[in-house]
Amino acid sequence: MNTKVTIAGVEFRNPVMTASGTFGSGMEYSDFVDLNELGGVVTKGVANIPWEGNPVPRVAETYGGMLNAIGLQNPGIDVFMERDIPFLKQYDTKIVVNVCGKSVEDYLEVVEKLGDTAVDMLEINVSCPNVKEGAIAFGQKAECLYDITSRIKAKAKQPVIMKLSPNVTDITEMAKAAEAAGADGISLINTLTGMKIDIHKRTFALANKTGGLSGPAIKPVAVRMVYQAAHAVKIPVIGMGGIATAEDAVEFLLAGASAVAVGAMNFVNPYTTVEVVRGIEDYMKKYGVEDVNQLIGSVK
Repeated sequence: MNTKVTIAGVEFRNPVMTASGTFGSGMEYSDFVDLNELGGVVTKGVANIPWEGNPVPRVAETYGGMLNAIGLQNPGIDVFMERDIPFLKQYDTKIVVNVCGKSVEDYLEVVEKLGDTAVDMLEINVSCPNVKEGAIAFGQKAECLYDITSRIKAKAKQPVIMKLSPNVTDITEMAKAAEAAGADGISLINTLTGMKIDIHKRTFALANKTGGLSGPAIKPVAVRMVYQAAHAVKIPVIGMGGIATAEDAVEFLLAGASAVAVGAMNFVNPYTTVEVVRGIEDYMKKYGVEDVNQLIGSVK
């Protein structure tokens, strides 16, 4: 039985990885999860300089999920290269670094620094606010997405996966823009913009007012967008958004995802990723599927 998938020339032992921002760089979870069992670890977003993130409170629970407005707090690329990459190199798993920034130059600085490291793939978070565009995310205008993708591709030494925002009118337009600019793949969805109000305090639950909604509540939206994107482009798609079980993961594979990423559920159950890996294997045995690639995009 084969569980290996190949994305942009990189072979993963199985199609299960972590979603950026929910797993750190694996250190916090290494007591619970054998990272060798995962297809890949996608790190928390890394910027060219340390980011403090947003003021607190910045996490709120919701029906079927959570809102977060962490603000991509991170220690910066220099600390990341010194601390996190050596940690991940101890394991037989693929290293995918999520890159964030406030200008194209910010992104390029990180991408260039990662060029000669042991990193296998880059995931570019285009849901960051573009300071030059009045804080509209890079991934919310097709022309902005095309521009940043093509400029990163010109500098990157690793395959480039563009992580798309779902907060757009037409996800296929964004997927096509990323593909046209040379992206090696796309991942989706990032969080949906949401809000929660504390009726007792009569104030916003998050200091930022709005935050990103993740968790099982968003899965039907994510599956729909992954299906649309996978049928709009020829490059691989990594699907995520509300995956809690192996059954959820298989749904994304059938919709057209070549791999999946587990996010918010890591906070609920730190064993979720390995349970999904084993559950996909059980599903394959149950239905006589010899190769996981037979599942990918099989629902038309």
